[in-house]
Amino acid sequence: MRINDKIRNIAIIAHVDHGKTTLVDGMLWQSGTFRQNQIVAERAMDSIDIERERGITLVSKNCTIQYKGTRINIVDTPGHADFGGEVERALQMVDGALLLVDAAEGPLPQTRFVLKHALELNHKIIVVINKIDRADARPQEVLDEIYNLFLDLDVNEDQFDFPIVYTNARKRIAVKSPEEADQATDLSFLFDTVLSYVPGPTIEDDGLRMLISNTSYSDYLGRLAAGKVHAGKIQVGDKVVLSQENGMSTETKITALFAYEGMATVPIEIASAGDIVVVAGIEELKIGDSICDPINPRPLPRIEIEQPTISIELIVNSSPFAGIDGKRLTSRVLWDRLERELRTNVSIQAEKTNSSDTILLRGRGELQFAVLAEQMRREGYEFMLGRPKVITRHNNGQLEEPLEHVVMDVPESCIGVVTERLGTRKGEMTNLQKMGAGRVRLEFDIASRALIGYRSEFLNDTRGSGLMSSYLSGYVPFKGHIIDRVNGAMVADRSGKTTPYALFNLQPRGKLIVPPVIEVYEGMVVGENSKQNDINVNVCREKKLTNIRAAGSDENIILVPVQPLTIDGSIAWIADDEVVEVTPNHIRIRKRVLDQNKRSIIRVPKETEKDDA
Repeated sequence: MRINDKIRNIAIIAHVDHGKTTLVDGMLWQSGTFRQNQIVAERAMDSIDIERERGITLVSKNCTIQYKGTRINIVDTPGHADFGGEVERALQMVDGALLLVDAAEGPLPQTRFVLKHALELNHKIIVVINKIDRADARPQEVLDEIYNLFLDLDVNEDQFDFPIVYTNARKRIAVKSPEEADQATDLSFLFDTVLSYVPGPTIEDDGLRMLISNTSYSDYLGRLAAGKVHAGKIQVGDKVVLSQENGMSTETKITALFAYEGMATVPIEIASAGDIVVVAGIEELKIGDSICDPINPRPLPRIEIEQPTISIELIVNSSPFAGIDGKRLTSRVLWDRLERELRTNVSIQAEKTNSSDTILLRGRGELQFAVLAEQMRREGYEFMLGRPKVITRHNNGQLEEPLEHVVMDVPESCIGVVTERLGTRKGEMTNLQKMGAGRVRLEFDIASRALIGYRSEFLNDTRGSGLMSSYLSGYVPFKGHIIDRVNGAMVADRSGKTTPYALFNLQPRGKLIVPPVIEVYEGMVVGENSKQNDINVNVCREKKLTNIRAAGSDENIILVPVQPLTIDGSIAWIADDEVVEVTPNHIRIRKRVLDQNKRSIIRVPKETEKDDA
């Protein structure tokens, strides 16, 4: 067993919006990956449209840079908790990690999550305190918080002795201390720290072993598998064994082999232990499978992913407008699309139910489902989504539900309203800390289902200035009924086209979610009632014409602008008896039962969870 000192494999891990992708941009530029006059989009690693629109990384991606004769393979990972599965599989490919922490915000829930998994794999950690140019930066306090986080995770002495680098990712500089920021010109200090602290990959020559950490598809080559070669060598034309779940194995042949060069892949003939490569020629594969030597197959341990905590129903669209926008709407077509998703997304589960029109999805959070739904609608699919529900379990005869630890950074003026909101949802405050600049950090333990639908309320209560994040902290005995949506819905009582006159007269009764002059159908939700009960309304009513003119009869109708519906906002708002209709061109909310004579007018609150144990 020896070390390949010409390679470094590192992951960049952090809480959402702490600057991972921006730092990778700087590393790519300064390593000479891009030409000086080359036009490259900001956050080049965020190549998916939804990533650019939302400003967050959704999928782990690989790139390679050259520095002082050493090849550094970099894995950029998501920062949002809902996509933690991407982080878990990415960490299997590396030997070290850059833990990025915002110099003002400090370590947050997802910082703890990613660090915990990196330490469990015994990776070398380099702490990078980023955004040292912020006006509210407090690097020394943040460093103390990082030390406390390491102590809280019960690390050993070697893991506690980590190097510290201070960076400004936007200016592409790295320094040993914040005081040196004015003299810094590049990221060379960061590069040198990676070379000196992160070890090269361990090389074993006793037979091929490669763990598949990611999959994709090529129209020319078929299924592609990406991962790290842990032992031996792999070559184009080699016969190999694919070790799968439940001890199954399949013999196959490597038809093509690629290595990363910058952000692109280039064909190669042979790769050895320590390399991160992409192979073609294996069709029926899953993330976590191992490619092994056919003479002595020794599969690597499969990737362990934390179990999902939220479920949601994906239902065949049955509305009167079904099939107008999209043509991919049958249960078979939807299931085929989800099967493709399961091959590359390790943190989502899907299963068929007793109803042929309903598929049950399980995952980490509402955002994960919303992103998948958005991807599907852009591909031409139509479907409906139910309200998210937490996944409970039985333990020694007692019903338990997931508990989350929530961290909120809010203005001091918002402490009262935030505390009151979470108190009514049975949240328990565990910490209150002044952060300076008129801001306070609040920490709560609260049931996961109590957070469903709360994030939009939180933004309203803090006037968009609050930051909120959470992580799963365990399971607790079921807490009973928790207040979710207080207001009822305004429901269209007939099909037709909305009129400005009707909407204007309904504005005092609540908040409308449909604009004028669009088609609606009976049972479609057109607004939020200001009271608790649901009401049926006529949004197609036209003003009666008479031959009598009266003062004020021809006044202009002024309508409050309607905010366009989003998938994540809609699934968080709906009640149990409602669904979100998603089509390529529209997002609508409707009642499960459209006929007003077949459903109750008064909405009875129901518990939103179901025991899936």
